[in-house]
Amino acid sequence: MATSTPACKALPPLKVLVAAPRGFCAGVDRAIKIVELALKKFGAPVYVRHEIVHNRHVVESLKAKGAIFVEELDEIPETDAPVIFSAHGVPQSVPESARARNMFYLDATCPLVSKVHAEARDHYEKGLEIVLIGHAGHPEVVGTLGQLPSGAATLIETVDDARRFSPRTPDRLAYITQTTLSVDDTSAMVAVLKERFPHIVGPRKEDICYATTNRQAAVKAIAGRCDRMIVVGAPNSSNSLRLVEVAERAGCPRALLVQQAADIPWDEFEGIHTLGVTAGASAPELLVTGIVDAFRTRFDVCVESVVTTEERIGFNVPRELREAGAP
Repeated sequence: MATSTPACKALPPLKVLVAAPRGFCAGVDRAIKIVELALKKFGAPVYVRHEIVHNRHVVESLKAKGAIFVEELDEIPETDAPVIFSAHGVPQSVPESARARNMFYLDATCPLVSKVHAEARDHYEKGLEIVLIGHAGHPEVVGTLGQLPSGAATLIETVDDARRFSPRTPDRLAYITQTTLSVDDTSAMVAVLKERFPHIVGPRKEDICYATTNRQAAVKAIAGRCDRMIVVGAPNSSNSLRLVEVAERAGCPRALLVQQAADIPWDEFEGIHTLGVTAGASAPELLVTGIVDAFRTRFDVCVESVVTTEERIGFNVPRELREAGAP
């Protein structure tokens, strides 16, 4: 008597909306390229002060190639090896210390962060009291505050901070912002400051970078269609954390920050029909691919790419590295 083979259980259908743009921005791409080209030109080791970008996969990959990561310059022995400053920017005291030790250093600060540094110094030289909108303790904020003498800038993190702020010179104010903030939160804080201090001077061009703005807009475009959203990124990545907040505010019932496929909390995705996926500006595309592939093992996945804008921005690496293979 013939025996029948049990039919394979059909996988539940899942629509996956992949937001674009997502992942690496021009500043992150440049910073990683600086480390790779320095290793190519000078050989290992290459020292990097702070994580070059906030992504564990990127850092571990560069470690495997010969990069040594430190938090402060005093952890670096006497060496002729290059020392690289991270994409987040550093206080002025850091290159000063490097020069005092005759270190050969390369600055991987994102040019859009350097723009904010220049604005801060310009406002100070003009005698303006400065408001910095940002998150306390974030490396970018530490670097921006470090462009100025102590007390020259006041950090504002919330709308309530903006309402309570009591300047020394209300008619001589300027504001600058961290580049990776929530566009909506920042707009609310700026609105309060402008209402209270109509003559406050702002940046000629928005400080929040194009990549942060574009990734948040892409998330808003799909959030209302999703039962869940995954933001691929690291827990210390400001722009990734903002994407989680933006997704939930824009109508997704729950958004989760996930570093890699192995970290997916599967119980959060039972019974869903539509999943949104995006990635913070320091997350490589292979992590996104890995997460979508992981869902294919549990769902009958149909992927739709939702593109809200095209990005064609690129930044040059330092002159010392261009002959090593960079454009």
